[in-house]
Amino acid sequence: MAQHGHSEACCSVPPSKHDYKEKGSYFEIDGMKTYKTGPSTATSAILIIYDIFGFSPQTLQGADILAHADDEHHQYQVFVPDLFYGKPADHAWYPPDTKEKGEKLGAFFQGPAAPPKTAEKIPKIVKEIEEKTGGTIKKWGGLGMCWGGKIISMTSTEGTVFSAVAEVHPAMVDPKDAEGITVPICMLASGDEDKKAVAGFQKNLKVKNHVETYNDQVHGWMAARGDLQDEKVRKEYERGYKKLLDFYHEHL
Repeated sequence: MAQHGHSEACCSVPPSKHDYKEKGSYFEIDGMKTYKTGPSTATSAILIIYDIFGFSPQTLQGADILAHADDEHHQYQVFVPDLFYGKPADHAWYPPDTKEKGEKLGAFFQGPAAPPKTAEKIPKIVKEIEEKTGGTIKKWGGLGMCWGGKIISMTSTEGTVFSAVAEVHPAMVDPKDAEGITVPICMLASGDEDKKAVAGFQKNLKVKNHVETYNDQVHGWMAARGDLQDEKVRKEYERGYKKLLDFYHEHL
């Protein structure tokens, strides 16, 4: 059963094991360990709001793909703040098939992963990154993965710091959120998302958008649940990031 408004898949599918050596480095932003990658001279940046498993290798690899696309006309600095301060969801809670695991997962969603608590941090994070990178960044894109997709929906309204945003296999898709979004948005859903909710979300959008469903992929295939040892998953993972690059190239 879905926990606290999250999708069934978000609360039942375990993360995939995957090895990857990231290309970037880490620095501190607002007390959070933050991954940074990409050319420091780039004037556009992308802030990634990861899924509940934190700094997974697949997420960091995705950040590197966006930051090192070898396109001299479209370069990005990419940042991934550790919004859970080193304490993401425990893999041992999955699947939440006991009362104890269900309670721990529920407490996590109501505590550290409560969306409003995270959403209010985003403008401050962006401002501090701008200060620490010497004022080179002129435009921001946002990318939310699973749980992070909800944060993107909440922070893409009037007065947003973002010029364009994307959500991949988003959790808690609510068509009502779409009504307030004020910047172009790309949503790449998996076959596990509620199709009615995704369709309703797109219908309510008043901005340029690209909404696509990868029907044969699981919730989380572009982040911690992506089994990149599986050739089909790897190809769709790569296709998804290519789609994101095309979107950011157009709007940033």
